[in-house]
Amino acid sequence: MELEDQWWKGQLAADIYQALRYKELKLPSFKGQSPQLNLRRYFADLIAIVSNRFRLCPAARHLAVYLLDLFMDRYDVTVQQLHMVSLSCLLLASKFEEREDRVPKLETLNSLACMISMNLVLTKQGLLHMELLLLETFQWNLYIPTAAHFIEYYLSMAVQEGDLHDGWPMTSFEKTKLYMAKYADYFLEVSLQDHQFLCFSPSLVSAACVATSRLILHLSPTWPPRLVSLTGYTWDNLVPCAEKLLIAHDSDVKEANKQKLQQPGPPPQQQGQTVYHGSGQTASVAQYLHRSSVQYPPQQAQPPGLAPPLRPASYLSHSAAGLQAPNPSTQPITAASQEPKSGFPNRAYQVSMHYTCAAPCFDR
Repeated sequence: MELEDQWWKGQLAADIYQALRYKELKLPSFKGQSPQLNLRRYFADLIAIVSNRFRLCPAARHLAVYLLDLFMDRYDVTVQQLHMVSLSCLLLASKFEEREDRVPKLETLNSLACMISMNLVLTKQGLLHMELLLLETFQWNLYIPTAAHFIEYYLSMAVQEGDLHDGWPMTSFEKTKLYMAKYADYFLEVSLQDHQFLCFSPSLVSAACVATSRLILHLSPTWPPRLVSLTGYTWDNLVPCAEKLLIAHDSDVKEANKQKLQQPGPPPQQQGQTVYHGSGQTASVAQYLHRSSVQYPPQQAQPPGLAPPLRPASYLSHSAAGLQAPNPSTQPITAASQEPKSGFPNRAYQVSMHYTCAAPCFDR
């Protein structure tokens, strides 16, 4: 059931958070033993595409994928049945997390382009039968916390006025919060694409998304004491998960830069412009990932009457062109034979539409 809007701002926020943490301790373990595990990415993307079409909340999308993971882990399901299972998981999750008027309708589902391209027609009887099977599998309990359930609580304290950017005070607190939310959402979707993140608890994945976002945004300290207290996780706890997120981010950056080079027009790097290179950024990140928490060196005081030296025009010390790193292209699902590909060449479709993580240039 959808929690009250903005519960993380209420007086019961800490109690609700502790209840979610207690609930995640009882989550069933993921063994990764499904014979169709190599198709998991395909069906996760199918859920994401349909979820985006109906503008479902992240909690519904993440719950749907988690239900699919657990179901595939317990049953040997044919590829054709997995289409029905995936969409049934999304319908159940949306009924649990969304308002009734936002739950996808059968007629609208069947009219989607991706459904038509797969030559897939859902029936009311088939969906009801599959939903009943899913509910019996999970013992009629869909109160399952995912990383998406924790992210807003963490974001409420992710950026504070005293944080520094590259060792300098922030001059645009609201924009910093905006880009923090965009990066956190991006990394949250990245975690949805790989079953390896299931080896971490959902709250840890969510905390790692925030920590990695602060790292990419050059905010210091990377993991301040207030976030340690809020989440209950130290920097060392987050490093293994953060490394996987950064590897995926690096892959997206390289893919985006590759696509830019193939596009007609001026080269991305011009004089006086700083271009973000995924390999260089991630390499430097990897070097200090295992430090307790990154502390940027303090800036030297300037003589009275003199302005501080000019810094890059971009808030993130990257150009807007270079920062459009996590920008994978939308990959439509075309599987008339209902034989999905085992993998997708790029990151999740929705990153390109909502989580470009491109910070426009503005003066410090």
